Amino acid sequence: MISIVDDNAWSREGLKDFVLSLGYRALAFASAEHFVESGCIADTTCLIADVQMPGLSGLELQDYLLTHGHRTPIIFITAYPDEKCRSRALGAGAVGFFSKPFDEETLIECLALAVTTAGREARS
Repeated sequence: MISIVDDNAWSREGLKDFVLSLGYRALAFASAEHFVESGCIADTTCLIADVQMPGLSGLELQDYLLTHGHRTPIIFITAYPDEKCRSRALGAGAVGFFSKPFDEETLIECLALAVTTAGREARS
């Protein structure tokens, strides 16, 4: 399952519809806190998250997941690209970091890579 975390309803639902159109199962969450409380972390093959959100940011969510032993592949999408945030996210293992609007083909490729990576790790 692909989990999408974005505080912007339009972006969140648009991404969910896009991911569903690719044949993946998808759930969308309005905040990192909702995602954490959902009980869906273990079922998430890939996480697509906004960087800047009220409450727990996307980067803080990444830290939380890593601290709790979850190596879920993460793709970050942001309206406010910042090289420091990009470096931090990728350095901590994110598989992608895209600016809005993003290139759909590049996201498709990154998503396929993330799902494949997650599948290999699950079999290890």
